[in-house]
Amino acid sequence: IEGPLMAGMNVVGDLFGSGKMFLPQVVKSARVMKKAVAYLQPFMEAEKEKASAGERDVAGRIVLATVKGDVHDIGKNIVGVVLACNNYEVIDLGVMVPCEKILAAAREHKADIVGLSGLITPSLDEMVHVAREMAREGLKLPLLIGGATTSKAHTAVKIAPNYQEPVVHVLDASRAVPVASSLISAQHKPGFAAQVRAEYEKLRTQHAGPKIKLLGLAEARANAPKLKFDDLAKPEFAGCRTVAPSLGELTRFIDWTPFFHTWELRGVYPKILQHEKHGEEARKLFADAQKLLGQITSQQLLQPLGIYGFFPANRVGDDVQLYGDDARSQVLATFHFLRQQMDKGDGTPNWCLADFVAPQGAPDFIGAFAVTSGHGLAELVKKFKADHDDYNAIMAEALADRLAEAFAEWLHRRARVEWGYGKNENLLPEDLIQEKYRGIRPAAGYPACPDHTEKNTLWQLLDVEKNAGIQLTESCAMWPGSSVSGLYFAHPESKYFAVGKLGRDQIEDYHRRKGMTVPEIERWLGSYLNY
Repeated sequence: IEGPLMAGMNVVGDLFGSGKMFLPQVVKSARVMKKAVAYLQPFMEAEKEKASAGERDVAGRIVLATVKGDVHDIGKNIVGVVLACNNYEVIDLGVMVPCEKILAAAREHKADIVGLSGLITPSLDEMVHVAREMAREGLKLPLLIGGATTSKAHTAVKIAPNYQEPVVHVLDASRAVPVASSLISAQHKPGFAAQVRAEYEKLRTQHAGPKIKLLGLAEARANAPKLKFDDLAKPEFAGCRTVAPSLGELTRFIDWTPFFHTWELRGVYPKILQHEKHGEEARKLFADAQKLLGQITSQQLLQPLGIYGFFPANRVGDDVQLYGDDARSQVLATFHFLRQQMDKGDGTPNWCLADFVAPQGAPDFIGAFAVTSGHGLAELVKKFKADHDDYNAIMAEALADRLAEAFAEWLHRRARVEWGYGKNENLLPEDLIQEKYRGIRPAAGYPACPDHTEKNTLWQLLDVEKNAGIQLTESCAMWPGSSVSGLYFAHPESKYFAVGKLGRDQIEDYHRRKGMTVPEIERWLGSYLNY
């Protein structure tokens, strides 16, 4: 281990750091190292007992965790593997890890660095909380921040001011090692920390600059689009149905481009397979993915399950009411939406999702869905990890995510047919990926409806936990993580948009409509506030 294996891993680390080796190769190399270490472990333990020798020399100890309320860990797992390849001891605490457990592990393992990961926006607040607690308890460890919703700006503005030690945003796995080595090195740490502090101070100054010019809520509403509702299709049924398609049905709906992005290979599928720099590696990765996907499909290692439904619905202001009867007298649920307030100055409307539903008096409908391909994934990943095979463990998670998105695409197509307006589409899978169809399926937590708590209404409406086995965490993350949920809008002019920054007047109006306190709403929509 100390000889040829570590020398080999050092070469792997250097090549990856200099861009001459790609992430899939690194993770495969780690598999060789892990299997060798696992084989030699009993001999090493015996040697250690005989000699009472100290522990193996490591570059540093790093505690990694996906924060409380969040379930996504592909990126964290990749970072952990890359760090291990560079002789770091990684203590991975898994997902949904409460703050006190992170701090206790840092002390117990005498960690040199703590790394936090998260995908959904509420995780950003949880990271702020962890930083504050580390400061309160007097920890002196650098803090790394990573994950899809994190950014250098958010780290600088919201997290770093709460903790006196270096707080560094890590964009991807290729940056983890140079950052960790700079923070652990007694020689390089002062200069690196000073450089990060100066950079983050500059970002804070920029952030404190002038706010975006917003319209008042009444003015933004007056600038709503004037849509026609003379093409109201009626679905074949009202109410809910469960679906359990075969994996084979879903595979042709997979959008492979994000799969390659997971492995830090940038490009669009299928062109990426011929990429001049990493085409060969992309082809190998794709072949490995097809092999595992074939195994998952033939052995039914994942069990897709979903629930969807159609409901009579009408717009009431910026809300949409769903009804339990044709007379529309019994309100089943109300979805609350937010309106763009930016002053566009070019005559274009200030959009809100409610605009795509007809006002009361017109026989409109809305759809809702929740699907998962994550049942069976935890057992599959556990099996690979027990075999010291991080490569296939990460591959399984990446494929499950793609299958969940494919499931959403497959079901949306079925919903459009059952709604009537999609019967004559005749679209190819690539047309579906490019959304060349009528209607949209926005999800809570995304730019058109950034409030994650709207998922609670969806869960009650469809009884998602009972019908599809998908749970919501306290931060409204879906578990299993390979899940997708949202609403179906059928209006021919419906489109995706970003709500953008929100004024205090809309937050106060929203609090009255939702029955939540203003501080609660500000916590859930923190990054969207313009005040």
